[in-house]
Amino acid sequence: MQQFHNTAVPPGAAEMGPGRDPESASCSPVPLQEMDPDVSVLLECAVWRGLAEAEVQVEVSESFNRQTDAALESHIEEVWAKRVTREPWLFNGSKFRLHSFTFDSSKFPPSQTGCQFTKHLPCAPPKQRQPTTDGGDRGEEERRCPEGEGAFNPTPQCTDGRRSQQGNGDCDHPALGCLAGVDPGCGPGVRGSTQAEAGPRLTLRLGLTSYKDFLGTNWSERAGALRRRGETELNDPCGLLAQPLGVGGVLCTSDGKVVLIRRSQRVAEAGGLLDIPGGHPEPQAVCPCVSDGVSQDPISIAVVQRSPKAVVSEIFSSVCAEIRDEVNVPLGSLGGPVLMGVALNHTSAGRPSAEFYVSCSLTSEEVRELYWRGGAEANESTDIVFLSTKELLQLDSSRPLWSELCPSAKGAVLLYQLVRPDASIGPEQTSSDQQKHDEKE
Repeated sequence: MQQFHNTAVPPGAAEMGPGRDPESASCSPVPLQEMDPDVSVLLECAVWRGLAEAEVQVEVSESFNRQTDAALESHIEEVWAKRVTREPWLFNGSKFRLHSFTFDSSKFPPSQTGCQFTKHLPCAPPKQRQPTTDGGDRGEEERRCPEGEGAFNPTPQCTDGRRSQQGNGDCDHPALGCLAGVDPGCGPGVRGSTQAEAGPRLTLRLGLTSYKDFLGTNWSERAGALRRRGETELNDPCGLLAQPLGVGGVLCTSDGKVVLIRRSQRVAEAGGLLDIPGGHPEPQAVCPCVSDGVSQDPISIAVVQRSPKAVVSEIFSSVCAEIRDEVNVPLGSLGGPVLMGVALNHTSAGRPSAEFYVSCSLTSEEVRELYWRGGAEANESTDIVFLSTKELLQLDSSRPLWSELCPSAKGAVLLYQLVRPDASIGPEQTSSDQQKHDEKE
């Protein structure tokens, strides 16, 4: 069982050769673009085209919570008091905190041979970022891979240093992190799997945190200082940060269109930018002691620990619930979510988000009509935009549209391009609408 720590990886790390950063390393080539400084990939599932719910498990422990002290708690309370004074409607809900992840290397495909796992040198520093007043210190920070117990970072590396020679995004050797197949029930065009019965391949190590903690750490003007302090004192740049785990969904319609929504100017982050449907899985949903699901009382980690399968179910089902609420698409039209990986948002100090591929049995026109009828969270967006899967694969920082994407959407696009969860689709499986679209292009 190999362990990986949840450290914000410097943009561009995934482009390094042998010995590159272990948390974003992959035998699959990254998109041919310069990595955006506001987003990077922590783990991706390219070898297996994604991960089904049955192939993920969680380990929940109080030891995976953030570290703290009296001074930091005082700062968090001060930040929260100021925000609540300005915005009294704010709700301090509990969130899952992503501490690290492990994968079972014994469950690599039989063809994945000739690989070794090596400890990696410190990560290179990220590119210089301009300080801002809304997302914390985005200036240059040193990001090193933590070492020591619980932070061993092995990198899949071919013994001869070779990368994939297939040229199609397939990997000759295991990719990092997600190592599993896709649920056969995930909708048309998604690669099926006979591996689900083999059991979990990926373990997410989770603690608990809260929205208040997020505002006082990741989203605080002191975020950069907290990272440096965590590195110095804890050998973990993220040790003092909330690191709430978000979710996002690349929703693909039956005619091969991917759904983007334009965020309202009234939302707290990335107003006016294009995003994918997303949000956060809620610990309250797996706590039988919280019947209404909206209590602001602290959730007992002991209670969450008793329901690990319910936690996994909440992570996977929450992305479908967000699609339903934000796009107004009924749950019955959605395929099972396929985990593509985890991306990090560096505008909020490396906040992690699990990005999923979700197929839909409706056409883009049907989805458009449902969106304009309005869903439960219709106020969070102002428009809906559709891109073909071909356009999504070609989208990079040289395209004007890239600058309209918020960081979470950029991370999801990068993971879609790396993982290709629907790449097994063939001419005989392709809808007539998609064939017509491809012929036009």
